[in-house]
Amino acid sequence: MSLFSAIRMASNTLRADQIALQVAGQNIANAETPGYIREEVILKPAPIQKLGGLPMGLGVEVAAVIQKIDHFLEERLRASVSDRAGAEVREQTFQQLEGLIGELNETDLSSDLTRFFASISEILNQPESTSARNLALLQGQTLTQNIRRLFERVNQVRSDLNSRVDDIADRINKLIEDIRRLNIRIAETEGGDVSQSDAVGLRDQRLQDLEELASLIDIRVEEQPSGGVAVYSGGFFLVYEGTARQVSVARRSDRGLAISEIRLDETNSPLEVNSGELHGLLVARDSILGGFLDQLNKFSAALISGFNQLFSSGQGLTGFSTVTSTNAVVASDIPLDSAGLRFPPRNGSFQIQLYNTQTGTIRTYTIRVDFLGHTPKTTLQDIADQINAIDGLSASIDAGGRLTIRSTSSDQVFAFANDTSGLLAGLGINTFFTGSNAGNIGINPVVASDPSKFAASRGGIGADTQLAEELAGFGDKPLDDYGGLSLHELYDRMVAEVTQGSAIAKAEADSARTFENTLRGQKLAVSGVNLDEEVVKLIAYQRQFQVSARFIKTLNDLIEILVSI
Repeated sequence: MSLFSAIRMASNTLRADQIALQVAGQNIANAETPGYIREEVILKPAPIQKLGGLPMGLGVEVAAVIQKIDHFLEERLRASVSDRAGAEVREQTFQQLEGLIGELNETDLSSDLTRFFASISEILNQPESTSARNLALLQGQTLTQNIRRLFERVNQVRSDLNSRVDDIADRINKLIEDIRRLNIRIAETEGGDVSQSDAVGLRDQRLQDLEELASLIDIRVEEQPSGGVAVYSGGFFLVYEGTARQVSVARRSDRGLAISEIRLDETNSPLEVNSGELHGLLVARDSILGGFLDQLNKFSAALISGFNQLFSSGQGLTGFSTVTSTNAVVASDIPLDSAGLRFPPRNGSFQIQLYNTQTGTIRTYTIRVDFLGHTPKTTLQDIADQINAIDGLSASIDAGGRLTIRSTSSDQVFAFANDTSGLLAGLGINTFFTGSNAGNIGINPVVASDPSKFAASRGGIGADTQLAEELAGFGDKPLDDYGGLSLHELYDRMVAEVTQGSAIAKAEADSARTFENTLRGQKLAVSGVNLDEEVVKLIAYQRQFQVSARFIKTLNDLIEILVSI
């Protein structure tokens, strides 16, 4: 080997040592940098040179600078990030819902329900007292206000979650655009794998973007020969090397809320996700909170319909001179069982009792509600016609589909009794509650303005408290339409489902966090920086650099000897 070949060999070694020192320093400097992947120098023997027929090595050179990364582990980690993000949203939502229900304090609906029925029991002790009926009215108002408040607060949380869905659409678009641009820059930097080196800084950034995207939606990532990646979600590609698909937000109505749905711009297809924050938000908004509202509406409907059906067959301390239904039909000539009433009637009848306040005489008339046989089904106009046939009463239907019944004499008042059809409750005549669900439940303004209209009697106006006794026990009465469950049991089941769901969501979130941390530990072992190892490498390369420099000095001395001859 010539002296100049030896100098070239030493120069190659110096250059390799210099790069290795720089990489070790880079690793040490970024030991605490989030998302940093440890870099490694790959060395290989330099090309040989023949000298007198003998192959002589020219030292060492750097083959590549690569990242120490396990792509399979990264894929598992991204999946665990998606699972954890979705589980945490569900966990947080259940925690919020438990706080809204407030089952462990004195202002929960269970306590309101108990106080309401207890206040009705007081009427049994003071049958002629308007103040006792007023107390029941006030407790009923508190109950309905708190039901509506709970409905509104849960819906507000749904609205907040929906806003986060909108934000996620923007974040997805930003991330997939960033990944697309990084794909192009990485391909340009790596030269289609010609250099054999990784565009390390760019790949770090892309890896972080992929992990952030995985926290939003579940994705599958495939590395391409060019150095770019293809990103898939829900069977569609979002990024393919230098191409990206954007998403947008579409609106649809769901349980009174205009909810957001993320769609692919190109195909207008919904973005199907199975994990990630977006999936957690959709489950929380539509299933957890939406399902709770369904149960709350079911509970409220059971309270409104069941209580009103009892109440409407009773009488208060005073009769009516006029009354108007709180609910309307879509048309007066349509059969009542299909006229748009939230609580449609059934075949049966109800009675109107006409009282002469001067003579004390009582006349009772039966109004039939017929849905059987081949005869035309009863319409609201038929009901009005039957009432108009009664001497002393008149009935009319306004343009909005509401029925009004009036006494035609100032000496007469009327009351209702024995409704087997459920029509009075369906129309909202002689009822206590108004509305049909948790969002619109309220108190009939007739009773609210005159507590003496609180129906406690079954035997006539102010005659007894038989109905009050039935109403006081309604909370524990098995309801045929709800599988034999009582009102209290319906509420208890609703709360129990939330409590159980919360416990499951917490367990799933804890498990997801533990698994993610395990994978991060494995990643740290592969891709993290070990300062002790890097310092050892630093010292080794430093010594090697010193030896190479000393070798060059020796060669320089030899050249000077030759020159001086």
